[in-house]
Parts: sequence; C-alpha cells; structure tokens
Amino acid sequence: MFRPPFILLFSTLILGLALHHFPSFFPFPKAPLLALYSFILAVITYFYTRPLPVFLLDYSCYRPDPDYRCNLELCEYFGLRSRRYTTASADFMRAIYRKSGLGEETYGPPYIFQRDLDSKLPFAIVEADDGMCSAVSSLLSKTNVAAERVSTLIVACSMFSPAPSLTSRLVNRFGFRSDIKSYNLSGMGCSAGTVGMDLAAMILRRSPGYALLVVTEATGLNWYFGDNRHMLVTNCIFRVGTAAVLLTSDPSSNVFAKYELLRSLRTHHGPDDAAYNAAMQADDDHGGIGVALTKDLVGVAGASLRSHISTLAPYVLTVSELVRYAYCVARSVAKGERKAAAAYVPDFTVAFEHICIHAGGKAVIDAVGRIMGFDERVTEPARMCLHRFGNTSSSMVFYELGYFEAKGRVKRGDRLWMLAFGTGFKACTVVWRALGDARMAPDNPWNDCVHRYPVKRFV
Repeated sequence: MFRPPFILLFSTLILGLALHHFPSFFPFPKAPLLALYSFILAVITYFYTRPLPVFLLDYSCYRPDPDYRCNLELCEYFGLRSRRYTTASADFMRAIYRKSGLGEETYGPPYIFQRDLDSKLPFAIVEADDGMCSAVSSLLSKTNVAAERVSTLIVACSMFSPAPSLTSRLVNRFGFRSDIKSYNLSGMGCSAGTVGMDLAAMILRRSPGYALLVVTEATGLNWYFGDNRHMLVTNCIFRVGTAAVLLTSDPSSNVFAKYELLRSLRTHHGPDDAAYNAAMQADDDHGGIGVALTKDLVGVAGASLRSHISTLAPYVLTVSELVRYAYCVARSVAKGERKAAAAYVPDFTVAFEHICIHAGGKAVIDAVGRIMGFDERVTEPARMCLHRFGNTSSSMVFYELGYFEAKGRVKRGDRLWMLAFGTGFKACTVVWRALGDARMAPDNPWNDCVHRYPVKRFV
C-alpha cells in the first residue's frame, strides 16, 4: 500500500491541531486554511487507503520432454500392458479419444511410462517437481527477479496435496525467504489458476511486493483403472501442463509488465446439487478411485456461465451494448417470449479483443461458443490448445495466452478475458489490459509449432 511521506502527514496534523487549539496565532481568515487542511488530509487519506494496481510481470508454461508425448497409439499400448481394462472399457476410451479434439502431441504423466502401476505417489511427486521447477526456473530467470524478492507464494493443484506441501517443496528448492506468505489451493478443479490470481491480487493490493503463482495438476495420481465410464473420460482428455506466473503491485513495474489486472470475479454454484456433483472425485462400485465427469457437466457449465456473465456484464460491457441488451430483453418480454429473453446474451466481443475460454473439452468449448454466440475465430485458441496440449486443467488459460502472443495478436491496450470453470461448481473470470504489444518469448510453449496452427480440421 502507498505510504505518504511522514513529514507531510505530521505537518498536516500539527497544522490542524494548531488551528483548533491556538486560533489567535493565525490573524488571517481561518476558513481558507481549514479548507486547505481538509483537502490535503483527504488527498493523503485517499492515497494511503486506495488499492494498489496489480500487474502480470511475466509467465512461463512447462513443456515436458518429447519422450512424454501421449498419442492414441501409446494410450492403447499402456492399456494393453496394464491388463486392467476390459475390452468394453478400452473401446470406450478409444472412441472418446478420437472425438475429444486432442492431437497426437499432447504429454502424458511420467506414471504411464514406467512398469510399477502401484507406484502412483512417487511418480506424482516427479510430475509435480518437473513441471513446477521447470516453469519457476524459467520465469525467475527471464524476469531477473531474485527468489528473495518474492513475498507471496501460491501453488494450486487440485488432486495432489502432499506433506510437506508443494509450496514447501518450492521454498526448499529455490530458497525463498523465511517470512514468505505461502498458500496451497486444492480441490478447485480447472478454475484453480484464476482463483489463485484473484487471491494473489487481494494480497498485493494491500502492500507492494511480488507474488509467485504456480498452477499444476497430478494427472498420473488420478489415472483410473476400472469400468465407470464417467471416470474413464478423464484418462482421455487430461494431460500434463504447468504454468508459473509472477504478479506484482510495485507501481514502477508497469514499465516492464505485460498486463494490468482490471477485474476478477468468482461465482459459486455449489448450492445446486447437479452443479455440485457434476465433477467429483469418488470411489467406483469396486473401490477404485477416479474423477467422475457426469453427463450433467456441459449443462451445468452452461447454466453457470449464464449466471456468471449476468454478474460480469455491468462491469465490462459498454453503455451502448448494455442499452441494446436491455432493449432486446424488454422487447422479448413485451412479446411474451420470456424464454427468448432469458436466453439472450449480450455481445462480449465488444468488451474484449481476446478471450481465453477454458479448454475443458470439445463439448465444453462448443457449449460456451453456442451460449455466447462466439464464432470460430473466438473459439479457435481454445480448440488449438486442446488439440496441442490436451486439458491441462488450471494452467490451460496460460497456454492459450501463449497462443495469442505467438500469433502476434496482442496489442497495446487490448483487453483479455480469461474464463475458467472448476469443481464445486465455480465459474471464474480474470480481465487483463495489455501494456504493450506482446512478442513471443523464447520459452513460449508454441515456439516450434505455432506455424502449423490453426489446424482447420479442428476449428
């Protein structure tokens, strides 16, 4: 938080006390002096209490070793080698994979490339360490920010919460300072990245500093062996990915930062049973643990999105678009078309130049595009990220941001909307403003392949 100069504050208080207790020392009119005193005190109070701006200094996305590429052929080989799937389950996963929108270059967890299928915990630690340490090392190196300057550390990983914690592993690995504020977020699902940014912003607005956010997932730890089809879907769409993000509230950082945070919003739809149960980790009928994605998931995502954007709209849409929206809804109601009025959605493309839709799956992208009225140009980045990297859970929105930058689409002043969904069920928004024309960084995950995208077949 901004700290006013002590001398100015002290002298202003002394002046106020003198005016009140020793009026005879001031032979000139007191009213102008009192007005000046009140104005100075108000200005100081404003600058003392106002929230600081939050900037995204830079970010890094993890690219696993090419040996971890996980195509359909490898998935089938792993299934045969494990001897834990029935023919019906194997056929189901093959069918899901073929229509999932995933390409042949996504990355699987280290767990499926070894022989001992009961060693999930050790390989979950390997997966977490590889992703987190690689992304954090790359980020600190290219921002030239020493580990000692990071005051807040947040790690978001929904399905893996070891002891010592993931934040403790990073503190030990990078030597962060002893008074660092560390937070572990779990159970947030694919919204954990946006939730983490919201938490970091709340902390940074109170005092200047640097916050490091690391978002990852332990896909190998939750690899499912069984016949529950809702749980088998996760094997087909979730893949390895990690992102590290450095945020700051240092006012001087706007010269070097890439983006400024404009707004964040979270809406929770947990009171609704269908929303609460749409995505859940549970036991199957035979005691096997998996993450079940029910048939209600797409419908729940759609309903949650409608509720979410109704809250978001007044803060981001232009006045003209809000008036047009109100007019269309009122006209539909006047005609007795209440369903049409409820289904009408304002045009959010007038508020944002770029939209990162959480690539939770082809069906989720289709549903968001249909509800929001987005054309193929808007949904393209989400589809391409799903094709190239799969669903990397909470880090997905940063791989999409990398796609925008690799294509050279982000220009100074552009507004960017990150939209993610999470278990529980949550819808989360983060809105950024670009502080300069974005360029493709040396560690951009799209460096060696962006020239092949978009793949028209999957747009």
